[in-house]
Amino acid sequence: MRKGKNISKDILLPVSDSNHRVIIPLYIPNEEDYYKDAFTIFTYCLTSIHKTSISNIKVSVISNGSCSSVNAKLFQLQEEKYIDELIIEKESIGKVNSILKALRTAEERLVTITDADVLFDNDWEKEVLDVFNTFPKAGSVSPVPVFRTHFRLTYNIWFDNLFSSRLKFRPVKDPESMTLFANSIGWPWLDLKYKDVIATLKSKEETIAVLGSSHFVCTYKREVFSKIPKENTIYKLGGDSEHLYTDLPVLKLGGYRLATYGNYAYHLGNVLEDWMTEKHIGLKEEVKKTQNIETLKVLSARPFYYFFTEKVFKKFLRYPVLCRYILKRKGLSEKQLNDLLQ
Repeated sequence: MRKGKNISKDILLPVSDSNHRVIIPLYIPNEEDYYKDAFTIFTYCLTSIHKTSISNIKVSVISNGSCSSVNAKLFQLQEEKYIDELIIEKESIGKVNSILKALRTAEERLVTITDADVLFDNDWEKEVLDVFNTFPKAGSVSPVPVFRTHFRLTYNIWFDNLFSSRLKFRPVKDPESMTLFANSIGWPWLDLKYKDVIATLKSKEETIAVLGSSHFVCTYKREVFSKIPKENTIYKLGGDSEHLYTDLPVLKLGGYRLATYGNYAYHLGNVLEDWMTEKHIGLKEEVKKTQNIETLKVLSARPFYYFFTEKVFKKFLRYPVLCRYILKRKGLSEKQLNDLLQ
């Protein structure tokens, strides 16, 4: 039996004061061996977002089959207001499907998707916003430039700027951060040939961005997700899931995949090291202000442009003799060219 009137009926929802959401999928099935540092590293990720962001960011965490002890600690973090939206999946549903749980209802203008082992540095949001503001066609921007991304789903950038001096290879701004990234994925070192030059694009406002976006941390314009598949992915991890759900949607709207020129976040991996703790302790608390994000250019579908740049122009640009000629014109020496094409 129903008695009385539900006081929530016909009440309008409050307008959110946030226009940027961060989504973090989390998988910690136990807290031993491989995962013994995982929750501490995750807390570094979470607290660094709150410390270093310059806008009123909302954070969604999706626990994807994590153990009960981890889930209990997540509830505590939500009580402490570090987490705005907490989704608990008892069994693992896969990384991308976890992200979709929060992504399908996100209304913020920008959405950052990050792995749970990323430490955000001061100025990351400021620099990402600067790239979005000065490159109207930017669809995704990572705060971490990584090596060899110049031809990684960037053919629309090459097509638009092939004869422009704004697209050229420049010296890597922070080579040591690239080495740290290589270490985080299991490489013991990074040869100079991977971190001496990088493909960049300069805006009219003199902002420099790097061609290509990382998967492990990246910010997207919300509209690109209108092009994701309607069904969930069949992969728990890997396969073509990130390609279909985060890469191609940007290109289908004619968007550029870019990264900041400087390094503003760190991929930590699964082992906690002293430098990570020192970096985390040294983060500066930023003042939160409303950012002018809603005015960013809205991308719209460009089917012919997408087909031409990804299917036709791509083959044209990768023709060996022509490719060498173009890359040399864009600033590479003969040695750099040979290293890059190995």
